[in-house]
Amino acid sequence: MTTKIYFDTQHLYYLPQYMPVAKQLLSQGCELKFVLYAKSDQLDIAQNTLRSNGYEFVVLADKKDCVNFYQNCGVDWIVFGNVPSFDIKCKAQIPAKMALMQHGIGPKACYYDVSEFPVDVRFVEGQSRLKRLQTRFPHQQFVDVGFAKLDPLFSDTQDPLKLTELGLDPNKKTLLYAPTFFPSSIERFSKDWPQLLSDYNLIIKPHFFSLTKKKYSAHRKLFDSWRQYRNVYIAEGSDFSLVPFIQAADLLLSEASSSIFEFVATNKPVVWCDFFKTRWTYGKLLSFRLNRRLDPDMEYFEKVTRRAKTPNAIKTLIEEELKNPDRLSVARQEITKELVGTTDGKCSIRIANYLLKQAPKTQ
Repeated sequence: MTTKIYFDTQHLYYLPQYMPVAKQLLSQGCELKFVLYAKSDQLDIAQNTLRSNGYEFVVLADKKDCVNFYQNCGVDWIVFGNVPSFDIKCKAQIPAKMALMQHGIGPKACYYDVSEFPVDVRFVEGQSRLKRLQTRFPHQQFVDVGFAKLDPLFSDTQDPLKLTELGLDPNKKTLLYAPTFFPSSIERFSKDWPQLLSDYNLIIKPHFFSLTKKKYSAHRKLFDSWRQYRNVYIAEGSDFSLVPFIQAADLLLSEASSSIFEFVATNKPVVWCDFFKTRWTYGKLLSFRLNRRLDPDMEYFEKVTRRAKTPNAIKTLIEEELKNPDRLSVARQEITKELVGTTDGKCSIRIANYLLKQAPKTQ
């Protein structure tokens, strides 16, 4: 019988990690489906994306419905992009095997914490993280495969982004600003910030939450100011994948986010925006909350980026890095091997082969 695999999609931004694997599984005759949730933000974009790529999907009314759904759908594997939405005690009620493909490779402590949920296998990136996870969770199964999201960059399957279609100048160097939602550098920049970088194209790729969550309305006000400048393109919800922008950019600007490790994997320079506005609940005497949210993996940023401690330092560092883009090349390659893993464009193939090989033998 055909192996049946479902991708649990709590958020739109899981799709760039899922889709290279889904493509490989489909090519090997697997029956697969994406499980979406009616209450998730920008559901229409997820549906249209899957439909246009020829994937089947089902929409559940609420996350609480998923346990009953997975109990009765006859699926062999469920793939998650984060910890499942149901309680650990519900796992025994679901006959399918469960796999985790964490949607990001950032330095937040949650990268490791999510493995407290005992899935049947977690696919991880690089030997350093494999060893840390094995030490912390010795009874769980981890497999180092690399980061599937980046496969299109290394397998030449990513269609080049045309800057002219974004209203940008192909004769200029292109900067990619990919801020996270919290802690974020966004509110530390002025309304006229793009004018200071008029010699460059500036692509701004906000985190999904900055575009959708009510609490980040201040982010959207700044985006509205910045998009008035001719050298700026601000990605919207339909631009949910960072991969095309990574390919098009000459340099990345970001804070403590997964995007830094993803961009470093292409061996191009990064300026680390190590300044951000925090919530009052994370400030001063309660700063331990912020430290707990982040992880010691942040120490790697020092080795592969130029660190900007204020917004005013950004322009000079950009100029220096673009004049000497290979300055940290060796360090970037070393960290990529350690934290991103193999970048041969075949991560999704390894994941697909594992899932198919380890599918229940009763088929």
